[in-house]
Amino acid sequence: MPENGSAIAFSLLAIIMAIAGYNTFHKVQRLLAFVLIAVMLVFTVGLFFFVQLPPEQLSVSGFKATPFLAQFFVAAAYQLSWAIYVSDYSRYLPANVSVRSSFWWTYLGAMIGGVWMMLIGALAAALSPGQNLAKGLVMLGNTLFSGFGEFLLILAVLSLVTSAAQNFYGASITLLSIADTIKSQTSTLLKRIVSMLLVGGTAIGIAMTASDNFVKDFGDFLAILLYLFTPWTAINLVDFYKVRHGKFSITEIFKPNGIYGRWNWRGIGAYVAGFVAMLPFSSTGLYTGYVTTLLDGADISMLVGLVVSAVVYGWLCRSQNIQAELSRIDELDKHLESGLQAG
Repeated sequence: MPENGSAIAFSLLAIIMAIAGYNTFHKVQRLLAFVLIAVMLVFTVGLFFFVQLPPEQLSVSGFKATPFLAQFFVAAAYQLSWAIYVSDYSRYLPANVSVRSSFWWTYLGAMIGGVWMMLIGALAAALSPGQNLAKGLVMLGNTLFSGFGEFLLILAVLSLVTSAAQNFYGASITLLSIADTIKSQTSTLLKRIVSMLLVGGTAIGIAMTASDNFVKDFGDFLAILLYLFTPWTAINLVDFYKVRHGKFSITEIFKPNGIYGRWNWRGIGAYVAGFVAMLPFSSTGLYTGYVTTLLDGADISMLVGLVVSAVVYGWLCRSQNIQAELSRIDELDKHLESGLQAG
């Protein structure tokens, strides 16, 4: 199948899975997770015992800071891209799940999954220079035994379909949420299907226009994603751990005139401050900051954005009467609990 045709077929399959529903793609993901873990363990052990890197690949004498930082922040951008899911899920966990427990399970899952796969990807790139990742994985897999590389690639594609379905689903819900903040919406199957088709069509269009130089364009996209998510995640973490200590009222979040209000100017102000502070340290195909040029192309904008956004948000919140808000949440919780007991 031609490259564009396969990309469209992949996207349509993911969109259909997303329309089928949240539970559907999660059931498939659970099954694939166990299969993939088993297969990747076999693959990793096989690489450890049967594949050797050339001596020049193991030397640290050629270490360069710029590509190291580039990979480091690409990895950070990948992790941050899951932050919206972590944020949502952590708000809706049962009361008996502690903040410590949710933190460590999230961290260990993200760290092990991310580091493990990135090391395999780096190994594939080192052992198959000039090849793309798919061909490199097939070649490495087949060094263990014939046909294993193709089997590994098929499993990887299937898992990516479910992941794309989850992202289409999440993006469509976000789109409907944006519409709901402008005008109150009633959720219907038709609206969900239309929003998913709109999101999917946009994604396919972007992929088709970027296909000539996809790796570079995708790298720029990841960098922009990092710039957009970094101030947000800093504010989110400070708000959760420092300002409100993990105490939120879910029902009040959905009320435009509730205790949180329609707009949080402290959060917006800290976001803008962090984003602007990152610009001189940023580097993409669209823009390269002055400080980045002095650092020979090294992009350290994430570190700057995290610190500035966190400090500014913490400073702005010092004048906010958080204690009154938390007391109000306790009252709402007691009222809800008494209502449930009465029911």
